[in-house]
Amino acid sequence: MRRRGFLKGALRTGVAGAVCLRLPLALANTGYQGYQGKLLLSVQARGGWDPTCFCDPKTNTPDEPIINHWAEATGEVPWAGNLPYAPFADNAAFFEKYHDRMLVINGIDMETNSHDIGTVHAWTGRGSEAFPTLSAVHAAHHAPGVTLACASFGAYTRGAALLPIVDFGYGGNSVNSRLGDIAEPARGGYFHPSDWKNIQQHHAMAMARLKSQAERDAMPARQSALARFDASFNGTGGLAALVDALRSLGSTTPWEVAIAAFKAGVSASADITYGGFDTHSNNDEGQAARLTGLTGELDDLWNLAEEHGLADRLVVVIGSEFGRTNYYNQDDGKDHWPIGSLIVMEKHQPWTNRVIAATDPLHFALPVDPQTLEPNPNGNIIYPNEIHKALRRYLGLDGSIGDRLYPF
Repeated sequence: MRRRGFLKGALRTGVAGAVCLRLPLALANTGYQGYQGKLLLSVQARGGWDPTCFCDPKTNTPDEPIINHWAEATGEVPWAGNLPYAPFADNAAFFEKYHDRMLVINGIDMETNSHDIGTVHAWTGRGSEAFPTLSAVHAAHHAPGVTLACASFGAYTRGAALLPIVDFGYGGNSVNSRLGDIAEPARGGYFHPSDWKNIQQHHAMAMARLKSQAERDAMPARQSALARFDASFNGTGGLAALVDALRSLGSTTPWEVAIAAFKAGVSASADITYGGFDTHSNNDEGQAARLTGLTGELDDLWNLAEEHGLADRLVVVIGSEFGRTNYYNQDDGKDHWPIGSLIVMEKHQPWTNRVIAATDPLHFALPVDPQTLEPNPNGNIIYPNEIHKALRRYLGLDGSIGDRLYPF
């Protein structure tokens, strides 16, 4: 990304300032500020990353095929805090800076070598497209009335029956255009101008009647709900201000827009894709480039979150649809391998700076004790549904409508 000027200006004086100025009087009177709870950002490393070159480092085993070229130069695996990492790409800088915000889960059996099935399995916990993604369950429960409760940027996101999902694409002007269409339906071509005028007239009549009722009973809850309804219809409540700021800036990255939407209170969760990990040839060159880019983007993300007061609310989940083989093919690449890893990042948590579960020296998943999560030959292999169960509990989604409709 390396374009931090966007949020330095836009969020400080554009979105943050405009949200205060553009809110309708009803919102100002009720103190409505949009979503203020925990923020969930899922980062999908698409194509199948190589955990043995990142968070589950493997040196070479005698009499076995070479698993990593980087291990030919050194048999040592460095550590940052309690986390081992591969001396590869820019891993050292990332792990040294963020190990105290990271929980690494290794040895997850994705049960597939298929990109499509693996992606569905990784982000819903099931191998069925009828299931919602974690981000959708989170947004539907914690921010059901928020304008863009769950935003997607070229990523795999499913709302199922919980809420609608708008995919803004991979960034650039397409994001600004789609946001503008939602904030201003007439401009986006969804309605004929005459039809939109009639809709606005009927809305104004309904609002006048409802406001009169709200003033008579003076119920704060009714007034607040009325303000949210009016704001959502008119594209205000943060969204219009966000659109204005983005429109003046031109091309923007999904990472920037996600942080801007979080800051404006119009989103509770977001899914971002970061592809290019399908390295069937020249594995090390491809993985190094993509891991360097990914960790650089994550660093910028956290810096922006810190700068704009969001870091203490942010949970970042990073994963991929599967891993890569424990040997190189004839093109010096690595093919699909069902064993993967997941990283959960958050500040100031007692469960970070820790690795749970494990793989053996040849990157086969090891069973773990379900209580201690330490390797145990009499334990269980970890599958995505167990990760999702734990994340749902942690995010306060137990018993939510999404949890009840889509149980594991």
